[in-house]
Amino acid sequence: MSVNLSEITITPDEGVKHALSIYNQYGGVLIKGLFKNEVDKLNDDLEPHMCQREPGIEHEWEFMKEFAGKKTKRLTRVPLLSQTFREDMINNPLLLECINGIFDEVSDSAWLSTAQVIEIQPEEKSQYLHRDCDNYPLFRRFGCKMPDIMCNCIVALSEYTEEMGATRAIPGSHIWDDFSYQPTQEETIAIVMEKGDAFLFSGKTIHGGGTNISNKPRRAMAMAFNAGWLVPEEALPLVIPIEMAKTLTPQAQQLMGFRSFHNTKLEGGSVWTVNFEELGKYLEKNT
Repeated sequence: MSVNLSEITITPDEGVKHALSIYNQYGGVLIKGLFKNEVDKLNDDLEPHMCQREPGIEHEWEFMKEFAGKKTKRLTRVPLLSQTFREDMINNPLLLECINGIFDEVSDSAWLSTAQVIEIQPEEKSQYLHRDCDNYPLFRRFGCKMPDIMCNCIVALSEYTEEMGATRAIPGSHIWDDFSYQPTQEETIAIVMEKGDAFLFSGKTIHGGGTNISNKPRRAMAMAFNAGWLVPEEALPLVIPIEMAKTLTPQAQQLMGFRSFHNTKLEGGSVWTVNFEELGKYLEKNT
């Protein structure tokens, strides 16, 4: 599927129905200016923490060090560190409507898998092309028939040019018959964005960070979501203090793991409970 970036680009006023139509057809949709009013505030919140970060990550597996990027800064725990994220970005109405639509036939609600700043430094090489759903390898056997168990939303927090290492993706790869096929970088397109733009894409869509051949860092935030009955990447309930969690909206509490996950649509049970009690009520009574 040969796709131009313009084919998958919309503005927020085109609404959730159009956004999901493109998402379902191409495996991703670029929403112009979705967070244009929040990115500067978010950067201000996070800049002291980013300044302290060094490129690369600590990990026992060499593959993960390569995957994360030895010349890439990564900052996790964004909900803890940024009031702008907790109060504004996680409550964006269009994003929440899209997330609800993506998981509509899979789960009653979603978990925020990670909120992570990714800053690709100059001379960083391109990232290994991958699907985010590979976090849950059991689902690989279903290929394109796999349900949408997770999605990701990459938000541009700086200039986001191809030369700076813009995210690269293959629209349409979410419906490939052969999920074992490993494509080349030449098969990707650069998801070029402006500050505040957001690229919402399926966990089944092949993508990766690009090569930074410029003299400037490229900063983005990955907001990934998974079905409520799957374990997320970040253990946010162990990081966010309960008093902070109480200030969140009910939807944000749900996304960050401070409420139970119910499976009424699919006639399933409830998970993440205490003695069969809704976690939100339990925390309210016992903290």
